[in-house]
Amino acid sequence: MTCGGCKASVEKYLNLIDGVTVIEVNLEKEEVKLTTNKPISLEVLQDQLPPKFTLSASITDQETSASSKSAEQSKLKQLQPLFLILFYIGTASLLLHYKDWNIHAVMLDFMGLFFIVFSFFKMLDLKNFPSSFAMYDPLAKRVSIYGWLYPFIETALGLMFLMRYEVTLAVYITLVILSITTLGVSRTLMDKKKISCACLGTSLKLPMTEATFIENLIMIVMCLLTINGT
Repeated sequence: MTCGGCKASVEKYLNLIDGVTVIEVNLEKEEVKLTTNKPISLEVLQDQLPPKFTLSASITDQETSASSKSAEQSKLKQLQPLFLILFYIGTASLLLHYKDWNIHAVMLDFMGLFFIVFSFFKMLDLKNFPSSFAMYDPLAKRVSIYGWLYPFIETALGLMFLMRYEVTLAVYITLVILSITTLGVSRTLMDKKKISCACLGTSLKLPMTEATFIENLIMIVMCLLTINGT
């Protein structure tokens, strides 16, 4: 493995194997660490990967309960940046209007800051974002250019909300793109697939969890309330 594309490809194919619960890829060491809930032979792993990838590994059986506990602790630690970002965005949105309270304005600023901050992290590794995003977003899977355009769409929407420019249009676009993404996230969670979430790009390693679904749902609800308030 030599690049982010290789990493995304390995994660994609190994995640299709029944029994794989956690995938940790180290590009520098060219290693993949797998946590499984049942024994999986090296031949099964190798057959799942494209021919250009060659495996040689030592597989160690672990107690399922211990593995699950470790995975949950790791997941919470990985999600910490997401929770902090949402906290700061929410706090900033409230403080901007503490003197002249207006819940409608608070929601618009929250959505604007949400898109600006989240698009910033996607821009940090724009080259590898589309392949990671396409692993769960239905539209990005079918239309590759959509994955490349998505960070710029978020930036534009953020500016529209913050500048109060064509807010109604921005709301409807937000409803469409987040509904599509939320559908993909829901399918991933129901299938219990363990993949990385691209909501903060690929520079921060976030697991796909219910937190991704909830953050999208919050934005969708705010959009619906904004429509009702206009």
